[in-house]
Amino acid sequence: MTTAAPLYAEFNGHAATEADLRIPAFAGYGHFTAMQVRGGRVRGLDLHLARLDSANQELFGHGLDGERLRELVRHALDGAGLRDASTRVYAFLPPDETATTVMVTVRGPAQKSAEPHSLMSVPYARTAPHIKRPGEFGQTYYGRLAARSGFDEALLTAPDGAVTEGAITNIAFWDGTSVVWPAAPSLHGITMALLQQQLPGVGLESVRRPVTLDGIGAYRSAFLTNSQGIAPVRRIDDTEFTVDGELMERVALAYGAAPWDTV
Repeated sequence: MTTAAPLYAEFNGHAATEADLRIPAFAGYGHFTAMQVRGGRVRGLDLHLARLDSANQELFGHGLDGERLRELVRHALDGAGLRDASTRVYAFLPPDETATTVMVTVRGPAQKSAEPHSLMSVPYARTAPHIKRPGEFGQTYYGRLAARSGFDEALLTAPDGAVTEGAITNIAFWDGTSVVWPAAPSLHGITMALLQQQLPGVGLESVRRPVTLDGIGAYRSAFLTNSQGIAPVRRIDDTEFTVDGELMERVALAYGAAPWDTV
């Protein structure tokens, strides 16, 4: 659950001005990454930096220096007076400019609720889903629709019925032998990537395999991941899943084994 701490924002290393805030308001074409900072450290920092550099290359034709990004994050954390925080790094290319503007936002730390989640399937596939982008109308629309319908999250599905990802999460299924990540166009989330690295260390096989909405009943359990953590799934639409405490303990152990990197 996200805390109510006020949002602090910096642009290229200085506190946000009114002129700065016009950039995301009126020229919001860009990308970002979201991370949880604890004691000035981040899990998978190298993955976050690689995500930002790769997306910037694809969208704007030039990369982002990882050391400079770390410096900007440190400066924003100091400006907010926080060592534990929810931090986002955004990149925009304002009109008529050639250099990327980097916005770093900082607010209080957040932790995903470990309560079992319910998902409502929706027919939506993101454009260029491998890029994490701000202001995604479709995700917000369906996420809110799911909430109004009594669900915790929306599950995005392609026209052929393929399960892709949650509105703001990745999803994994458990068939009793392997953790199965849907093999479909989606965002390769940082928590997902860290689990793919660490699950074998706790004796869990991690695989990618096509998953269809009409085939989810073949799986015993499922769970969600995003920058705020991990949570079990109790149902998708009318399909119920077992909340497997032992599985979730092993997944949590794997995530806990991921090293922390100093910003």
